[in-house]
Amino acid sequence: MAVKTKICGLKTNEAVDAAVTGGAAFVGFVFFPPSPRFIEFDQARLLSERIPGNIQKVALTVNETVDRIGEILSHAPIDILQLHGSESPGHVRALKERFSLPVMKAIPISSAEDLERAQQYEGVADYFLFDTKAPKDATRPGGNAVSFDWNLLTDFESPTPWMLAGGLTKDNVAEAVRVTGAKYVDLSSAVEDAVGIKNPDKITDFLFRTSKL
Repeated sequence: MAVKTKICGLKTNEAVDAAVTGGAAFVGFVFFPPSPRFIEFDQARLLSERIPGNIQKVALTVNETVDRIGEILSHAPIDILQLHGSESPGHVRALKERFSLPVMKAIPISSAEDLERAQQYEGVADYFLFDTKAPKDATRPGGNAVSFDWNLLTDFESPTPWMLAGGLTKDNVAEAVRVTGAKYVDLSSAVEDAVGIKNPDKITDFLFRTSKL
């Protein structure tokens, strides 16, 4: 199976169009106000109209309430909920039951012990997203352009599909896939000119490279 790519933190027509044309399998909208990639409901709705049905639209939230997520879904046609905080397995289950949508649970990684946390979400989350654990003073849990030790995933096995994130670039993604065996990759900062400012040409270039993996 070819590697499938998620481009996260999209905010403009041009960035969305580049992701669609380039062959992204997932596009991500960030509904976390402290993030420079934060997007308003109506903006997400308008951008979603540019995305064909074969590309999965992902809503990223951090420790959000059920009611707030319901508000997001009432405005934008989302396909997958991405939980990037410390949400419990019970909260994941409650969201799935309430909204009948698949859930991607982010697991912050810096050591093998962190990877073991994924086990408590087996059978609950529909996807895992393994991202670099943010520093204690970070203002956001992901999108910090830092990689973790990919060797931690070399022998990892799970019945749950998982996505690799954290510091991926056009220059290291092939090695990351080789080391980890990832079938899905997620990126944001590598296709930006500045934090939160996507470059459509960088999106196109990255997607071309992953299409060859």
